[in-house]
Amino acid sequence: MRADESGFEIEQQQGGWTIRMWWPTGPVTGGPQRITIESAADAPARDVARGISTTVLRRLDLAAALNLAKMAPEAQSTLETAAKKLTESGEAAGLLLASEGVSERYLAMLASTYKAMADTGAVAPARKLAVMIGRQPETIKDHLKKARREGYLSTVAGKAGGDLTEKTLKVLESMGSGED
Repeated sequence: MRADESGFEIEQQQGGWTIRMWWPTGPVTGGPQRITIESAADAPARDVARGISTTVLRRLDLAAALNLAKMAPEAQSTLETAAKKLTESGEAAGLLLASEGVSERYLAMLASTYKAMADTGAVAPARKLAVMIGRQPETIKDHLKKARREGYLSTVAGKAGGDLTEKTLKVLESMGSGED
């Protein structure tokens, strides 16, 4: 494995081919973002003369590479940092809900936390968010629907998550600067 500030790469050999799989620095939530296949330096000409075959592609061991990538120190430290931030964000949303009810600030924090959880590849992020906030999943799902209706979070068809809107970013910015 090779790593630098932008990400890390895992290399595999398949016959006369060298396969490099690259992940960006951050939590590893799926397969590589780039795959490069080149003839190995010591590959016999007959093994590479006809190019990359479907056999070479079928032999790519993405599962093993993904497991190695998840264990990379760069991924581990980023994953721990991201998990801590998500927990803090979820707890902050719970405190806002307890003190202000379903307010503008709560909906912005809820949308932001939900998006971050979905972006990390969390399975059932609304359910996990409900645990963090201390409410039933159905309640949090209703709050997320309200956040979408009121323009804090866009919809991504068929997937968890969405994009934060300008409205949400302004609310979060005002919270960070201490404005009310």
